[in-house]
Amino acid sequence: MPELTTSADEAPSAAATAAAGAELPQPKAEKTRSLWGDAWQDLRTNWVFIVSALLILLLLLMAAWPGLFTGGDPNNKDLAGHYLAHPQYGKVFSVDWLGYDAQGRSVYVRAIYGARASLLVGGGTTLAVTLLGGLIGMVAGYFGGWVDAVLSRVTDMFMGIPFLLGALVLLNAFTDRTIPVIILALAFLGWTQTARVMRGAVITVKSTDYVQAAKALGAGTNRILFRHVLPNAVAPVIVVATISLGVYIGAEATLSFLGLGLNGASWGNDISDGGNSIRVAQWIMLYPSIMLSITVLAFIMLGEAVRNALDPKTR
Repeated sequence: MPELTTSADEAPSAAATAAAGAELPQPKAEKTRSLWGDAWQDLRTNWVFIVSALLILLLLLMAAWPGLFTGGDPNNKDLAGHYLAHPQYGKVFSVDWLGYDAQGRSVYVRAIYGARASLLVGGGTTLAVTLLGGLIGMVAGYFGGWVDAVLSRVTDMFMGIPFLLGALVLLNAFTDRTIPVIILALAFLGWTQTARVMRGAVITVKSTDYVQAAKALGAGTNRILFRHVLPNAVAPVIVVATISLGVYIGAEATLSFLGLGLNGASWGNDISDGGNSIRVAQWIMLYPSIMLSITVLAFIMLGEAVRNALDPKTR
């Protein structure tokens, strides 16, 4: 049987093979994205997130620098000249734009300054609830056993207290109801949902391979909790906190409407004052109600967008 031979001229040289291989296009390594990277890619193209974020940014500007939107004083009263004065819609962004209330105060100016109180209470309560409820839920879910049993029963007891009714009882004990007092009262009763969500997330995360490997390597409890468990369990808590922020803003307005809220410019106070003159001056209640509704809706929309972006089931 004849042997197949290849001449030296026909055999490809090693240099030619290497050169040909160098000329071939090399595949580009794909960059792997984390959960937060994927979520940000989804949020950037989500119109619900964009609209709600722009509204919240506008509200934050109102709260931080109300002078950018009006030069009036929310506590300036002029009963002689502006008692229940009608809105003058031709004077856009002026103190006369949305009319005056029964004490001669500008409705527009008070609507702008009311954003500060509502956002401070909502943001402060959300921060306190997230820290307190997140810590309790993380400890209960990670250690389990009797620690989980005790903390879960305490959570159940607090969940049995009606939120607004309990806040009314607590605030009735204070004569000077400042922003910190309102925050503490709402946070004292509102941490239970965050604790439940964090507990469930921690129970899921602590059984994963990387947590078990960290334990096997001798990592301490604090390192495991704050370096491995917390970063991977915090996503659902962020979603709950974002949605709850709007709920706490509405709760503050409800307490102010009932007479147990903040003193000063507040949407709840203005809505309550407008109820006394609703037959002759509907604008007093109308515009603070619109501002409150837009604010609560913006945070709820933001929370829904974040939840959909962080939920793997929607991908």
